[in-house]
Amino acid sequence: MIVKVNTGAVCGLEGKIVIAEADFSNGLPAFDVVGLPDATVREAKERVRAAVKNSGFEFPAKRAVINLAPADLKKEGTQFDLPIAIAVLAGTGQIKAELDEYIFIGELGLSGELRGVSGVLSLVSCAAECGFKKAVVPMENVEEATLSGNIEILGATCLSEVYSHLIGEKEIEPSVCDIEKLFSDASKYDIDFSDVRGQSALRRGCELCVSGGHNLLLIGTPGSGKSMIAQRIPTILPDMSLEEAIEVTKIYSVAGELESGVNLIAKRPFRTPHHSASAVSIVGGGSKARPGEISLAHNGVLFLDEFPEYRKDVIESMRQPLEDKKITVTRAAASYTYPCNAMLVVALNPCKCGYYGDPSGRCRCSETEVRRYLGKISGPMLDRIDIHLEASPVKYADLKAMRGESSAEIKKRVNKAREIQKERYKNEAISCNAQLSGALIEKYCPIGEEESQMLKNAFDSLGLTARAYSRILKVARTIADCDGRENINTMDIAEAIGYRSLDRKYFR
Repeated sequence: MIVKVNTGAVCGLEGKIVIAEADFSNGLPAFDVVGLPDATVREAKERVRAAVKNSGFEFPAKRAVINLAPADLKKEGTQFDLPIAIAVLAGTGQIKAELDEYIFIGELGLSGELRGVSGVLSLVSCAAECGFKKAVVPMENVEEATLSGNIEILGATCLSEVYSHLIGEKEIEPSVCDIEKLFSDASKYDIDFSDVRGQSALRRGCELCVSGGHNLLLIGTPGSGKSMIAQRIPTILPDMSLEEAIEVTKIYSVAGELESGVNLIAKRPFRTPHHSASAVSIVGGGSKARPGEISLAHNGVLFLDEFPEYRKDVIESMRQPLEDKKITVTRAAASYTYPCNAMLVVALNPCKCGYYGDPSGRCRCSETEVRRYLGKISGPMLDRIDIHLEASPVKYADLKAMRGESSAEIKKRVNKAREIQKERYKNEAISCNAQLSGALIEKYCPIGEEESQMLKNAFDSLGLTARAYSRILKVARTIADCDGRENINTMDIAEAIGYRSLDRKYFR
């Protein structure tokens, strides 16, 4: 008799249904798991054997073969423990129940307890789409799984509890999730833009970046507030929609980054990898092709402090993902595509010591040393950053001044600008100005003769690239939206050009 139990495998960000087929026959006792399992799955047979016995059930003294179908799909992870155990119990007649409407996910301890696994949201979402009615998951993952939609989530703590439910002895009550409460908790921040004193130009630049979804570069001496301002950018980003939150939660779940007690990533992510990070940790990869920091920052902010200190290959590896808003991680075993629509914010000092151009005159770096230090950032990478802002040291008078606008006040204007863009691009496959392509720039960023001549003069004097031309127009479009104007004028172009002045001052 062959028994079939439904489970799933995580493939990139998506789940795929896997069927655990169990066959028991006479012969020398053996327990084999086939179907392209990795070492973790092969070890499941020992965990299952101990869990079944220690839960008070009988493990058959027969030849047992567990096939994880489809056999050509590589199986990774410990989520196959529970379905294999259920297949053993059903195949030996210890469970007599209809299993077709169930999907089983979970790792087993040697005593039979159920432990949480990664990727549950992707797996259960796939099961719901495939028409399964019920999902049995570890209690540790139950609230994450409830986000998946039209499927009953049954949270269990051990194998015996699952057994009692299946035979009708003691049913497990379905779990539900309070989405509104999760989002209300996510709207609270411990930091605020009102903490920033002075720096009116930086505050204006940050508001424009968030309003249009633009990438941002902050350059200035140590202690000028670059990191402080970057950390407050998420507080003025528009609130995430449920679809965005679920997508981000899937990424964190697959990567094993979902913190204990966190069911939904309802706040915009803010990722700050150290400058010693490798290219694999930033863009994704490894033996299991996991998502990297650029994907973990999806729908949020990726903040790279001390930008020139990152290895050159790390910096260059981000160029294509920043443009495409997705990254394909290819390895020998698999090729997965992850979204990475993150707002990039980088901060750097103007030289190795950090004080080039400072009025105090403490910098002793030569022009050659400054250019060598900043030369680690290539022109193509720099062109992918729309707005460059200089952070000046804060004066004592500014520190004693009244607190500035709060994040809530700035966020109101950001939301208004985003609504304008959402309405404008409702028939396009984009949602903000930063996503405008070449053809759409011509359509939505028309300029007159006076504005065109101003741009030509800027190109002649600054030596800008064609990509910088597109960036200027997109930023000018955002400036007009923030100021409530339908058409781009010369003041918008002039301000947008001002945000490219660092091209000439430091990098050209």
